[in-house]
Amino acid sequence: MKTGSPQDTTGLRADARRNRDLIVAAARELLVEQGADVPLEDVARRAGVGIGTLYRRFPDRDALLRAVFEEGLRRMADLAETAWREEPDAWHALCRFLRACTELRLGVLSAKLEPHLHQRLRAGPGLHEIRQQVIASVLRMTEQAQAEGALRDDIGPGDIALLMTLHVYTPPSMSDEQAMARVVEIMLNGLRADAGSPLPGPPLTGDDLRRYTAVERPPPTHARQDE
Repeated sequence: MKTGSPQDTTGLRADARRNRDLIVAAARELLVEQGADVPLEDVARRAGVGIGTLYRRFPDRDALLRAVFEEGLRRMADLAETAWREEPDAWHALCRFLRACTELRLGVLSAKLEPHLHQRLRAGPGLHEIRQQVIASVLRMTEQAQAEGALRDDIGPGDIALLMTLHVYTPPSMSDEQAMARVVEIMLNGLRADAGSPLPGPPLTGDDLRRYTAVERPPPTHARQDE
């Protein structure tokens, strides 16, 4: 009689991972299209798995949304590191990173999630370290691009963070990809050191960025009463 083997176990783990990745990818697409209330049955259908498989991986909606949020944050950190490693200078790394962020549709996801739900997702366990990696990458690219004379001096890391979640309205005559690509190139040209018009207000600094990404912890559900 044939018994289980390490290869069988590895195969099962790989299959489970594949199903999880399919579910997260499908949830991301449907979140952008329909919002946070998309039926989980639709997510399972888009992923090509049964609803039982979805619930085995994600016991409730918040767990699935948290996985989508974490996957997006990890991809952002990887994109920043890859751009820094592969591009010839900080300016090209920054441009590549911002283009990639718009492709992730981070602004659309944030807009689709209710503010209180978004805050709960940002407070999820294990996300602090990834968030700090992204902040460090943005600081490094911004400061180095300015030191090289490519990025205008009145831009701060917090300004770059705003652009990372750019959300663009698409007119009926254009595709989402066309509209986003055009807006991103207009945006990048405005970031160049030789751009003409001064910006209103002071730049958003690294401290502003840290405050923006700080997560407020919810109060304890049962406060201890003094005797």
